[in-house]
Amino acid sequence: MRELLLEAQESQSYRYSILVDEMAVGGLSCESYGLKVVGPDGDWAEVPNITVSVRKIDALAELVRRNQVSPVTLRDVVEDWLP
Repeated sequence: MRELLLEAQESQSYRYSILVDEMAVGGLSCESYGLKVVGPDGDWAEVPNITVSVRKIDALAELVRRNQVSPVTLRDVVEDWLP
């Protein structure tokens, strides 16, 4: 799994990353994307394999970053975002 750190905004106390992993779908292998949040005190949370769409994970990552989602609430935000 690779981790792509997102650029931090000036007032942010959290670090956000997009997780990139391989996933088998119908005998094929494709990239899947998830999110990780690390707090200033070292707490962290990750939700892997949210989507296979680069466009969708970029939109979700921006939403999470813009609203400064914490490690505690990351999973709830992702679950609410999913169709």
